[in-house]
Amino acid sequence: MEVKEQLKSLKPYEPGKPIEEVMEQFGLTKVIKLASNENPYGCSEKAKQAIRDELNHLALYPDGYSAELRKQVAKHVGVKETQLIFGNGSDNIIQIISRSLLKEGTNTVMAAPTFSQYRHNAVIEKAEVREIELVDGRHHLDKMAEAIDFNTKIVWVCNPNNPTGVYINEQELINFLKKVPKNVLVVLDEAYYEYVTAEDFPNSVSLLDQFPNLLVLRTFSKAYGLASLRVGYGIGSEEFIRSIEPAREPFNTNRLGQKAAIAALQDQSFIETCRKLNREGLEQYYDFCEQHNLRYFPSQTNFILIDFKRDADALFRQLLEKGFIVRSGKALGFPTALRITVGSKEQNGEMIEVLKELL
Repeated sequence: MEVKEQLKSLKPYEPGKPIEEVMEQFGLTKVIKLASNENPYGCSEKAKQAIRDELNHLALYPDGYSAELRKQVAKHVGVKETQLIFGNGSDNIIQIISRSLLKEGTNTVMAAPTFSQYRHNAVIEKAEVREIELVDGRHHLDKMAEAIDFNTKIVWVCNPNNPTGVYINEQELINFLKKVPKNVLVVLDEAYYEYVTAEDFPNSVSLLDQFPNLLVLRTFSKAYGLASLRVGYGIGSEEFIRSIEPAREPFNTNRLGQKAAIAALQDQSFIETCRKLNREGLEQYYDFCEQHNLRYFPSQTNFILIDFKRDADALFRQLLEKGFIVRSGKALGFPTALRITVGSKEQNGEMIEVLKELL
């Protein structure tokens, strides 16, 4: 059987190595995974209780419209329920958007490097991918605007950016949005929104009325600690959300995910604690980098990209042997850097001590 030609050049998404695999491979009794930007503090106890309460209903299909979750998210974000679309993680919404707008003869604009699934889905749809190199880890918004033409359908803006953690402030974003034609969709991916502490970070939802071609993505996988349950959502204009709903597969969020996400929203004190502890963890890495003259990008996320000035894959393997899973920057566009998830204070301390040994 012959698959689409464009699939032959694509590789499946490669997540961080499983802990069990590393333990077995190297005969280790303990492994610390700081590779996938997961919340080291888990999720809210309220979310856990919601999951337990739902266990007797696993034989039932979930609400295909995510009605109760939709109601609670709309209230939390401050939009109408009809301005929301839900997905099996925000990855699923990226897929829905790409399926809805892209085809052969169209193009899409994005930064490079940035989250890989923008490009991945565009290739599947046979759209031209126009990548604009980052400048000091930041989106080059002026050049991205210049790359837009009559055939451009989507511009992807990851804010804060993955894998650098660098953000675009509100005025920069507004200036950029004013340059984008009204018929071109701007997808603002705010997967790490809950970790941001910068005072000038955009209030993106407040811009939706002014820029109806804006769609904001958020997720319960990061700060909310519900990565395994896969719940993400998009916020946009009612008209656009309605137009792409037919591309959303039925039951694309599950019962446990919906209930856990609803409960998690009710525990913002948990999010505030995680944000504070994450900022303290970043400071641990900043101090380490400054002591060892290592270049890094100041981060508004729960990860940090550090340039070690040596082969990233080799350093990644050395860390594996010592029981630490991180992400090599080679596949992320930074061949001498590592992307390290901020863990607990203890995990960060252990990681830093091992990095000192290797340096």
